[in-house]
Parts: sequence; C-alpha cells; structure tokens
Amino acid sequence: MNKIQIKEYNCETGEEMVRDASVEEIENIKVIAENYEARKEELAAKEAARQEILNRLGITEDEAKLLLS
Repeated sequence: MNKIQIKEYNCETGEEMVRDASVEEIENIKVIAENYEARKEELAAKEAARQEILNRLGITEDEAKLLLS
C-alpha cells in the first residue's frame, strides 16, 4: 500500500518538505472524502428533483427563472 504523503511549502523561504501523513491526518482525509461523496449525491438528487419538476410543468430552466424573477 502506498503511504499518503503531505507536502508542505514555506512561502517565505521557498523550502518544500514532503513527509508521511500522520494517522490523524489520514483519518481527516477519509472524513473529508466521505463528506464530499455524500454532498455530491445530495446535489445530484436535488438536481434530479428540480429537473423532474420542470418536466412536469413542461417548462425550461430559463422559463422557470423568468417566473421567479
């Protein structure tokens, strides 16, 4: 298994350092990835519901925008 690495960059000195991620950092990365996937699914469901409403009404997105403005 490849180790997850963290790259740190010091803007003042231009020094770059690459190190192995700590257990805590790896867990945080996993949580962020899970949250991202959940949010992506949530947005896809909202978009599908919005499109279904537009289809039922028989109007385009631009027409809906006109109605709501």
